Amino acid sequence: MAEVQDVFLASFDEYSRSHFVPLQAQKTAKAIMECRTQALGGHTDVCPDCGYTHQSYNSCRNRHCPKCQTVKKEQWIGKRKQDVLDVKHFHTVFTIPSELNALVLQNPRKLYELLFRASSETVRELTSDTKYLGATVGFMSILHSWGSNMSFHPHIHMVVTAGGIAPDGRWKPTRGRFFLPVKVLSCLFRGKFLSGCKGLYAKSKLSLKGENGNTVSRNAFSSLIDACFKKDWVVYSKEPFGGAEGVFEYLGRYTHRLVISNNRILSVEKGMTSFLWKDYKDESKLKETTLSNEEFIRRFLLHVLPHGFTRI
Repeated sequence: MAEVQDVFLASFDEYSRSHFVPLQAQKTAKAIMECRTQALGGHTDVCPDCGYTHQSYNSCRNRHCPKCQTVKKEQWIGKRKQDVLDVKHFHTVFTIPSELNALVLQNPRKLYELLFRASSETVRELTSDTKYLGATVGFMSILHSWGSNMSFHPHIHMVVTAGGIAPDGRWKPTRGRFFLPVKVLSCLFRGKFLSGCKGLYAKSKLSLKGENGNTVSRNAFSSLIDACFKKDWVVYSKEPFGGAEGVFEYLGRYTHRLVISNNRILSVEKGMTSFLWKDYKDESKLKETTLSNEEFIRRFLLHVLPHGFTRI
């Protein structure tokens, strides 16, 4: 079966000679290429009854490696069971427009943090308002930076309790089948995120360079923010699903998901990689696409997180 590891083994050395690869991305590529190979050593399992032995190579345990996330996902969910209330939950997604992608790619730590902060403040502010709920909800936020075809598409998946603790200490459930008005969520989130961008830029904590490598002017930055403010931002909320058991099953699909899993890789041959992806703009149809190994590696490395950054 073809794997992400095969793509990197075939073409990463050539890719790194013609592209700048940040240190964290270099470490990720090295870990993926060495995972479960002699480079990381191994261990021997011995059956105490019959004496049968089996030699295994060690895993890299890198959080971007497709081979190493399944076990981690199950362990993580097991530890979280005590934190999840046995109530209904909503799944809400906060997305920023593609016009901001270059800004985020050049300032990932700052703007990923802002994405978490703007989305969480939006939910806290609206749910504490008696007009909508008037209670303190619980939620978990998960950062994804990709679309199904490996393109750069930063967004937050948030699982929110369908109710919260009212000021008098009682549990107050949400009304009806939906969480909060999507239009209100979208407008408030947009304002908080763009205000945060302007604040960081005013403190010289953001940088933005054009295709020519030159720093973008203040006027150009302001024009970018103004253009994004005029757009409708995509925020959607699904109907609530069941209690704690449903939450665990649902969270498992998102917490440790990677930009692409090995079971989506169809072939790696002659410098080309073919894989399956889901086209959400076309009724979620499953489609096949083929990229050069160079483009595949470029897209994959876009999603390597800054060192030490917490994605959940």
